[in-house]
Amino acid sequence: MEEGAGTEKEPLLPARTAGRGHPLGATFGAGPCTDSAASCTVQDAAGIDHDLYINQAVVFIEDAIQYRSINHRVDSKSLWLYRWYYSRICQWILSLTITIILALAFIEIPSSLTVTSDVRYRSKAWEPYCGLTESIELLCFLVFIADVSVKSYLIGWEEFRKTKWLLAYILTLVVSLTDWTVSLSFSCTETVRIRRILRPFFLLQNSSMMKKTLKCINSTLPEMARQQEKEWVGYFHNLPDSLTSLLVLLTTANNPDVMMPAYSKNRAYSIFFILFTVLGNLFLMNLLTAIIYNQFRGYLLKSVQSSLLRRRLGIRAAFEVLCSRKENPVSTHGLCVNANTLVQVLQKVEMDSCCKQAILRTLQSCPHGILSAALFQKLFDELDRDSVKQHPPKPEYQSPFLQKVQFAFEHHFFGYLGNVVALANIISICVVLVMDADKQPSERDDYFLGAINCFFILYYLLEMLLKILAMGLKRYLSYPSNRFDGFLTVILLVLEVSTFAVYGFPHPGWRPEMTGLLSLWDMVRLVNMLIVFRFLRIIPNMKFMALVVNTLLDLVKNLRAFAGMLVVVFYAFAITGIVLFEGAVVPMGNTSVVNATSHNSTFQCGTYEQLEYWPNNFDDFAAALVTLWDVMVVNNWQVFLDAFSRYSSPWSKVYFVAWWLISSVIWVNLFVALLLENFIHKWDRHCHRQSLSEIEYQTTVELMFRDVLEEPTEEELMEKLHQHPHLKLCR
Repeated sequence: MEEGAGTEKEPLLPARTAGRGHPLGATFGAGPCTDSAASCTVQDAAGIDHDLYINQAVVFIEDAIQYRSINHRVDSKSLWLYRWYYSRICQWILSLTITIILALAFIEIPSSLTVTSDVRYRSKAWEPYCGLTESIELLCFLVFIADVSVKSYLIGWEEFRKTKWLLAYILTLVVSLTDWTVSLSFSCTETVRIRRILRPFFLLQNSSMMKKTLKCINSTLPEMARQQEKEWVGYFHNLPDSLTSLLVLLTTANNPDVMMPAYSKNRAYSIFFILFTVLGNLFLMNLLTAIIYNQFRGYLLKSVQSSLLRRRLGIRAAFEVLCSRKENPVSTHGLCVNANTLVQVLQKVEMDSCCKQAILRTLQSCPHGILSAALFQKLFDELDRDSVKQHPPKPEYQSPFLQKVQFAFEHHFFGYLGNVVALANIISICVVLVMDADKQPSERDDYFLGAINCFFILYYLLEMLLKILAMGLKRYLSYPSNRFDGFLTVILLVLEVSTFAVYGFPHPGWRPEMTGLLSLWDMVRLVNMLIVFRFLRIIPNMKFMALVVNTLLDLVKNLRAFAGMLVVVFYAFAITGIVLFEGAVVPMGNTSVVNATSHNSTFQCGTYEQLEYWPNNFDDFAAALVTLWDVMVVNNWQVFLDAFSRYSSPWSKVYFVAWWLISSVIWVNLFVALLLENFIHKWDRHCHRQSLSEIEYQTTVELMFRDVLEEPTEEELMEKLHQHPHLKLCR
């Protein structure tokens, strides 16, 4: 790409003078343009494409909403390409392509398409023909090539040279395509495919939040290493076996097994192991959590601060380009934007409808229809507010009787009654199941269970109808708990009616017979167990419980970056494990096992063979993922260290220890750090907000730090705008 590629073909911002002798470089927007004494003059600029300014403002505002950089081309064709690239369909195609290329690992050789991963019973896996998965892979590469090409063009040559992620993107594609060519040259018989371990990069580079998370992790690791080094020097020497045993003891997975041989000889040896466990597990590991929380929070705060700067910069850039329209006035206090111009822009902007309506309502209250820079920026503060979901209004009845009915059945005491009935239903079902537990199926009388089912289902139906009458259908469905209750009630009602149609009404000695794998009656009993979840409706009524649950729900909604990072790490380690350990575990009878006796084929207690861990191997991608999960959980992970060191090499311990450090120590502690930050944010906000049952607030990572972020200054914004490679400010 040539250096001059960043030059725009169209004039962007024309030269202009501020009203009444103000110099071009003067600070503007200091005074509000809504002052009744402000007199604004309209200045024509010949040959200016005014639609271009509208489109530029639209894109800049959309950049601000998504926290994207504004350092991209801003001519008409580039703006069209830019919006097309970030459209839902294009981003969906890119996400689908990433999913497909990652999923290829399940069907590529070694294929995971077998019923079991147990090396003793596993049948020969299906092997795709050479060129089948490679063709799919090539199509994915073509999409990625188009993706990196569009990105590179849109930001221009100057920005491209400074963007390390794009350079790494191109390098990854070059290496992958080279490796793909080698595969076809060898007729797909090569054992090592470098491109497979590079695939998670495509997922990583497509998420800005994952990039920030990776950067924060990379900055946090040195602090962790310094703290760990102090402990290792105090407790360990250069003995590999002792190091491994004590490392496993640090996780308490082999406690007290590792202590027993020495403890059997002398009880005093227990002091060493107890001290090590206390210092290592209770102090070191919790200290690591504190260090990770402190460091990660600091680096994440810096990242969120840069996101805030991007948002403010995007809004300010939109103000600047809109000031260039001839319809917009210039006042004695600074430059202004006509409110009608902003309305035209908002009509084209892709943003949340509630947020857009809030901005438009604020615009209507603007007395003179003109906006200064400060007021323009303040309008878009709506983007920084919590996402609020207001429930629809309840119906207004004219009849006094219906008003009383509405008051009674919308009251929270009616909800409490429903909780009591749900609890009674749970207790009655449990009592019946306990009483019938020791009886044979032919001896059971399902009359009582059928009768209470009928009673409770009728109550749930009546409760649902009364709530709909009191709240209205839209308001009723706006509550997730009501949607679940209603859905469950409809299912139970349909199954109950079907049961009566097939077996008749309940009567003494009533025993609906089993037909097929699962009878209709058993389906009713199974779905009835879901009534337990109805009792969870008490959570919104308990403030502290609601706070905890809301924190967890927000984490689930906003942990895509962390989940993506975990997918990347799992994928990379699984592919590496296949390369290192594929075929290493051999079933009994095909090899001599160290711990097996020569006569009765018994194994030492607690070993891989005695515990029958045969399905845990690296012979295919799916099995590798499960094995890594089992090691991450830590329980009995010393069994894997021992087994694979015997079946492959003692150096295999390095692989498993590295996986434990990354998954259990780093990732889990990062999760705890974000959990703490989210909960503290919720706790502070809970003291100033009303009950979560009436208004649903959704928290993002950016909003968690909103109260401690620093607003960028006027000088910072203007300096950044003047450094824009494609937007030339002529003042």
